[in-house]
Amino acid sequence: MGLADLHIHTTYSWDGTCDVKAVLKRAAEVGLDVIAITDHDEIRGGLEAQDFAPAYGVDVIVGSEVSTADGHLLALFIRNDIPKGLSLEETLRRVADQGGCAIAAHPAARGVNSLTPQTIGRALAQPDLASVLVGVEVSNAGLLHTRSNHTAQRLANSLPVAQVGSSDAHMFWMIGKGATRFPGKSAPGLRRALETRQTQPVISPSFPRLNLLTAWLMRYALRAAGWVIGNPAPDRPLAWVRL
Repeated sequence: MGLADLHIHTTYSWDGTCDVKAVLKRAAEVGLDVIAITDHDEIRGGLEAQDFAPAYGVDVIVGSEVSTADGHLLALFIRNDIPKGLSLEETLRRVADQGGCAIAAHPAARGVNSLTPQTIGRALAQPDLASVLVGVEVSNAGLLHTRSNHTAQRLANSLPVAQVGSSDAHMFWMIGKGATRFPGKSAPGLRRALETRQTQPVISPSFPRLNLLTAWLMRYALRAAGWVIGNPAPDRPLAWVRL
């Protein structure tokens, strides 16, 4: 079985605190076979990660956490940015046009821009969209309100979708704290598992929410000052570098 983390942010996101090479280094260290770089409304991080991925031995899916008019959506296996602010239905059609698939990010979660069960249900009722919206994130390690994961799990149990776990990492040490097991070891294998509902979310222990928020605020302040976590080379440790 392979291990994937399908919701990771880099410095191409306004709130990310580690660069692309640091993400790849950490992913390799924690034993991930596949990762998806899903920066906010932006694919440059994923494209860059694909270029460097062979040196780290990690498969990379180009993705984006798209800010639809109805809530956040993880668009995967895409090659161009998808405009934010479109309806969920129109966004899914844009994903389909690129041959991609999508996962509902932290559905119904408190405190973040999330898709509602009703909106997801309406999309899945349309066969052309149901073939694109293949999964629901039932475990998001980065949420401040962790009870939202229980809501997402109950929702996914009632739907014909794959269930995934993700880190929603904005800090390097969060990468892999939420993950998904699947048959195979590659990005194509992961996609087949999503489309055939053969994924298994890995539920990680929750972190003290205040500690998580404090850690991110400290790193975000350093980013504002021009410093982020980076990786000078695959054989070197992570270090603070100039953005």
